[in-house]
This record gives sequence, C-alpha cells and structure tokens, in this order.
Amino acid sequence: MPRVSWRAAYRLRLKRKRLLWRAFRARHQLHPVQLRLRTFAPDAVIVVTVLRNERSRLPYFLDYYRKLGAAHFLMIDNGSADGSAAYLQTQQDVSVWQCTAGYRAARFGLDWSTWLQRKYCHDRWSLTVDVDELLVFDSCAQKGLPDLTRWLDQQGIQGFGAMMLDLYPKGRLSHQIYQPGQDPTEVLDWFDTGPYRAERQAPLGNLWLQGGARERVFFADRPERSPTLNKIPLVKWDRAYAYVNSTHSILPRDLNAIYDGPGTSQPSGVLLHTKFLPEIVSKSETEKARQQHFHTPSDFDGYYVQLMAAPDLWQPQSQKYTGPSQLVDLGLMSRIAWRD
Repeated sequence: MPRVSWRAAYRLRLKRKRLLWRAFRARHQLHPVQLRLRTFAPDAVIVVTVLRNERSRLPYFLDYYRKLGAAHFLMIDNGSADGSAAYLQTQQDVSVWQCTAGYRAARFGLDWSTWLQRKYCHDRWSLTVDVDELLVFDSCAQKGLPDLTRWLDQQGIQGFGAMMLDLYPKGRLSHQIYQPGQDPTEVLDWFDTGPYRAERQAPLGNLWLQGGARERVFFADRPERSPTLNKIPLVKWDRAYAYVNSTHSILPRDLNAIYDGPGTSQPSGVLLHTKFLPEIVSKSETEKARQQHFHTPSDFDGYYVQLMAAPDLWQPQSQKYTGPSQLVDLGLMSRIAWRD
C-alpha cells in the first residue's frame, strides 16, 4: 500500500484520536442491563454487535457463532421494541447494553462499539458483525474462530478481511417463510458470482469493493452509490484502534492492507449477508421513516421504496449457495494453509 506524506499521516492520527474521543464521550449513552463478563482465555474471540428489533434472527445468530467458537457477546440494543433486549438478558454468554440515542449521530453505532472494544477487547480478537452477517471461511465446518485466530497469530497477521455477499431467495421477497431459529441460508440460497470491482482509496488506503446483487437490482443506473462490500470484521484489537466507516475501513491505516478483495491470495473469508428475509419488506418502510441509515438518508428513499415492493432478485445467472468450499472454488474467499 502506498505510503502517505507526513502531513497526511499526522491528519489521520488526529482523526483517530477524535474518533476515540467520540467513543469516550458516547459511553454515557450506554446503559448496562446485564454484564456477564468474566476472565477470558488469551485466545478468546469476543463478538461485538449493535442491533435493533432483531428478535427473530438472534437465536440462530448466537447459536451460529457459539458453534464457531465465540467466547462472549457484547450486544448494544438500540431501542428495540420486539423483545430483543429481554431475550438477550436470558443468555448466559451475552452482556447487554441499552441505548436510545440516535444511531446515525453515533456514526451508525461505531461510537458505542468502539468504546466497548476499547474497554473490553484490548489485546484480544474482536469480531464486529451485524445480526444479519454470518462469517464463513475455508474449512469453517471443521475449524472454528479460535483455530483461525491462532493461525493468524502464527502468521503475524492482525486481522481478517471478508467480502459481504448478498444472499437472496428465488421469487418475491415477501413470498418466503422464515421461522425464528432457522438457518437463514435455507431461505436465502442464491447469490451473484459477479461482477465485482475494487480499488484503493486515499488517504486511508482502504479497499472499495462494489458490485453484486444489490447493485444489479437497485443501483444499476448509479453504481457509484451501490453498497460497499469489503469489511475487516475480525481484528486483534488494540485500545488505540478505531473503525472509520462501519468495518469497511480502520485506523491506523496500515490495517486496511489486510484485505485485497476476492481473487487474491491474502487470507480472507465471506460475510454471508442475510438481509433479504421476508421481514425486509416491512422493515424498509420503518427505516425509510426513521432516516437513521446512510449519511444522506433522503438519497436512498428510492432504494427503500423498491424494497417495499418486494422485488424478485433472482436471475438466470444466479448461483445456488451450497457452502463455504464453493466460495473458495469461485475465488470469493481464499484457501487457508492450515497446519494440523
């Protein structure tokens, strides 16, 4: 990754300090309702999540990451009205904070999650994901998160990048049935194999990966506005780190070199994005009214209107999802040189 001038480096350092200061101030917006923190093993992986009204997804989400080896969950409930917070309080490996402050004003929740990472995840592996994101990687049916982070430690790699891959059903979005606790990939079992394009952005040096199903369906006439698909969700955290834009970019800037996108040899996985369950239709109406997503929410009103119409995202070129090994074979994530 190209180096930046000392002036640019200094500005980025100031930016990181400002982000950390924002997180410090935002700590007062978080109200602990259940803290089940304990002494964790050195290789413990801590999952950090901000959520709102995700009661139907939570059972599978928690079970999935437990089976993958997550040690604990730090969950921030941003004003749920569907019982999400009450459900989380029944879970023995979950610590819960409630927050009713504005999601967008808190950098889309990053001010809150950064504070928890700073306080509880220093010198530990932290996995920051949304409730609709399921991380997969090479051989994850046999290897868990502790195996992956142990391998990354052995390689001297501080993080693990992933492409966000939109999964969708065949047929209109409102015509599917999803039961709480069900594996969402049983309902959302199709995806776009491409095209995807990526470039590096200055001055952070972060990747900008776009393309796929959402661009094809919702942003064909303005592809520059289509969602960013690259993330660095898994990081050996340091209290001096800060995500800049979701988990798409991070400071210090050298950490952004961890991920080069699909089709490269760098260790990487895929975040299966299960956004398009049937509830997306009603949720889109709610989120359009709330105006809490995107930097300029009104620019995306048309996107929500299209979702509210429950479109069919499937096309003849769609690929049926069969498992992580398929994504390795397609080059959407890398093969890992495990050492048994």
